[in-house]
Amino acid sequence: MQRALFMVLAGLCMAPRLAASNTPGTASPQVRFDTNASVWRVEGAKQRLEFAPATFATTVTTPAVVWRMADSPQGDLHVRHAGKTMSLRLAAAGRKTVAPYANGFQTGLKIELSQFGSQTDRLDLTLQLFLCLEGADEDLVATLIASDGETRLLRCDWPAGLRAESFDTTVVPFMQGMLLPKDWPARTWLYDTLCFGRGLYQPWWGHQRGESAMLVILETPEDGGCHFEHPAGGPTRLGPRWVHSLGRFAYPRRARLCFLDKGNYVDLAKRYRRHALATGRFVSLREKIARNPAVARLIGAPVVHTSILYHIQPESSYYHKDAPAKNHQLVTFDARARDLEALAARGVTNAYVHLDGWGLRGYDNLHPDVLPPCPEAGGWKGMKRLAEVCDRLGYLFAIHDQYRDYYLDARSFDERHTLIEENGQRPTGSTWFGGRQSILCPSLAPGHVRKNHAALLAAGIKLRGAYLDVFSVVPPDECYNPEHPVTRSECLRYRGECLDSVRSWGGVVSSEEPSDWSVRHLDLVHHGPFALDPNPGKGPAMGIPIPLFNLVYHDALLMPWSLGRGEWGIPEKDLGLLHALANGGLPYLGLNPGPDHLRQVQAVCTLHRRVALLEMTRHEFLDAGRRRQRTTFADGTRVTIDLEADQWAIEPPLDIAGGTGP
Repeated sequence: MQRALFMVLAGLCMAPRLAASNTPGTASPQVRFDTNASVWRVEGAKQRLEFAPATFATTVTTPAVVWRMADSPQGDLHVRHAGKTMSLRLAAAGRKTVAPYANGFQTGLKIELSQFGSQTDRLDLTLQLFLCLEGADEDLVATLIASDGETRLLRCDWPAGLRAESFDTTVVPFMQGMLLPKDWPARTWLYDTLCFGRGLYQPWWGHQRGESAMLVILETPEDGGCHFEHPAGGPTRLGPRWVHSLGRFAYPRRARLCFLDKGNYVDLAKRYRRHALATGRFVSLREKIARNPAVARLIGAPVVHTSILYHIQPESSYYHKDAPAKNHQLVTFDARARDLEALAARGVTNAYVHLDGWGLRGYDNLHPDVLPPCPEAGGWKGMKRLAEVCDRLGYLFAIHDQYRDYYLDARSFDERHTLIEENGQRPTGSTWFGGRQSILCPSLAPGHVRKNHAALLAAGIKLRGAYLDVFSVVPPDECYNPEHPVTRSECLRYRGECLDSVRSWGGVVSSEEPSDWSVRHLDLVHHGPFALDPNPGKGPAMGIPIPLFNLVYHDALLMPWSLGRGEWGIPEKDLGLLHALANGGLPYLGLNPGPDHLRQVQAVCTLHRRVALLEMTRHEFLDAGRRRQRTTFADGTRVTIDLEADQWAIEPPLDIAGGTGP
């Protein structure tokens, strides 16, 4: 009977040409059904799409390569039915209808699936899938629409990832970026798999095969991500994953697959950059400087990360039971001001000062109720004096702040204001210095940000910037609290509102790490280096580090780098200085730097003044071991690093002493 249905549809699709292509002078792709092979074909001018309804096997043939996607596996569909979670298979739908589809700019197939479950227990679920060629490049656009009733769609993995024989290497924006050969010997994993966390700074990934490449862009990334697996020796398995939002698939989910007959990871990043520009995700540093001239003061400025009070509560996992003195480390505002004056006396005339632990009980304590400024350190007047010293020295004064962690001993704490998870529970923990905490509902964060920053400014504190911790690196939250429900999309909107409020009073806007959604809001991030095994703290690199984020966003975001060997996010054998130079970034500067460190900082700052506002146009490996690398910027500046020999060279040379190495 199913074959008979396909035969009927095959007759329908033999009608004359569908709607015209959106490219003048070219014919629209043609759709037909092969009755012998039970395969639907969409023939474009460049690409041919084939889809087999029985297995969901999908193939795209380009002039150079055949890209084959895996069959529909068990578990690519998860639903909730009658209070139970069920694992299903898309291709196992009892009813499938396939028909040609055209909307004026896309041509392809509409696939409708229903009658999931047994004949005696049919599920109230219908799915519409669209596979269409679009544009002059004939990208393959895959769209999923769910119509659920009592049966709720929870998760869908579609379209399927590539078969192992269809690629050699995988490209993932895992933190700054990772290149992963299919047979990489070490087990590799992503720290998280929803978009906008460390696993996927950007909502895309790709594959290389010989001289060709293909790209997957999640165009609706707020409730999307991937499933990823790479056992020791491979192969890599990677594909899109869509998840529900507050229990519903309330809007279409869409992925775009782009095929490059000649290209590599650089070309994939540049293709995504085009998407970021077209969708407004990309906001250049030049534009950010135009809307807040203070941002220009960070060009070529070292970042001084310092603190006032680190206080650790007994409940914290960091509490030192055997060394109580370590649980309360204080420096007064005036003492810190003297440290900065001493730094200026050594010739540091421009810096961005990031201050931790300035609040009532220090770093990561009592949020969101962190006022007044630390009384032990000098309170309101002491903090005001420190800010004035920074202003006099020409330093930008910015604070570390936090509006996600919600401490149980905060003045405003009330469990009705916490986030409630899908399971109905309030998240609790005691990892950080402040001890017992939950999570503040994202809808309440903007009000706390405005309240605290208004109080600091009203007190005459010359605040020039604020860092809102974790907002740009933790995947968006959902809140199931009926008093203030929040979807992931709404969570990102609330976070963006918090960040934008800093700019509204003239502040430099910063957060922890870069993520695609936050680039339009941020001027600066704390760091954006590479993924390490087992975590970013220390260890060897996961796969092969590549600067994917900077290939897309270098001229849109300021990013500092640690200069030492094997520091946070720097592979254990690598010198951070070399990565800082290759990425055209800012340097971190300690309060008591040695002469060698000052010279390194000078080199990084000098390069940054040249290339900060320029696109990184190219990255390449210069040896088989991938330890000699070169980046190129839009003005032709080339930075060559040798990670084995700890050497670097810049063309044209920098106007500093000893421009060939540290």
